[in-house]
Amino acid sequence: MFGLGPEEWAAVLLSLNVAFWAMAVSLPFGVLVAYALARWRFAGRQVLNGLVHLPLILPPVVTGYLLLVAFNPRAPMGQLLEWLGTPVAFRWTGAALAAAIMGFPLMVRAIRLSIEAVDPALEEAAATLGASRFRVFFTVTFPLILPGVLTGAILAFAKAMGEFGATITFVSNIPGQTQTLPSAIYAFLQVPGGEAAALRLVLVSIFVAMAALMLSEWLSRRVARRVGA
Repeated sequence: MFGLGPEEWAAVLLSLNVAFWAMAVSLPFGVLVAYALARWRFAGRQVLNGLVHLPLILPPVVTGYLLLVAFNPRAPMGQLLEWLGTPVAFRWTGAALAAAIMGFPLMVRAIRLSIEAVDPALEEAAATLGASRFRVFFTVTFPLILPGVLTGAILAFAKAMGEFGATITFVSNIPGQTQTLPSAIYAFLQVPGGEAAALRLVLVSIFVAMAALMLSEWLSRRVARRVGA
């Protein structure tokens, strides 16, 4: 399919792996942060909201540089991860971390809008019947916001697939190790005769992005119908 060579397939598969883990690991945190911003009132709420959306405003290269400063092998956090056996600098795990941070604002925004659309009276009614906050969330709130959760997760996945600036700054562009789909396209465009390979990967990127958006719409409608029923 698409006539891809081994190096191109490696970039595609690595991107899918990076995007999946970036989405899966950040999803619980995304739900928690979105719920906190939508329902809780606490000191520093606006600061948290600003930090969540900061990656959308900062140049991606700046985000990648900050990650490199914080997680390089000589930094305290980088040394701790090295000791734990999970280094991230110049590894595919670092690409997943950078992609997760860049996609996190989109995820949180989609989930937060879904939570704000839920009538708090429904949650209060469940609480008055003796349900704990934990039970209220998973039996009342979560089923109602599930379309938004799915939308946020798929948007974060699609963003992770296309992340370039923060990733290449943080983990470089090492074929077979950190070379994701956008990095491979960039690399092919830097060498004579690489335009054909770059075009093939561009078509793959468009296909994956459209598939993710269509899946998001289909899942949201399906879940919304079930919730309504």
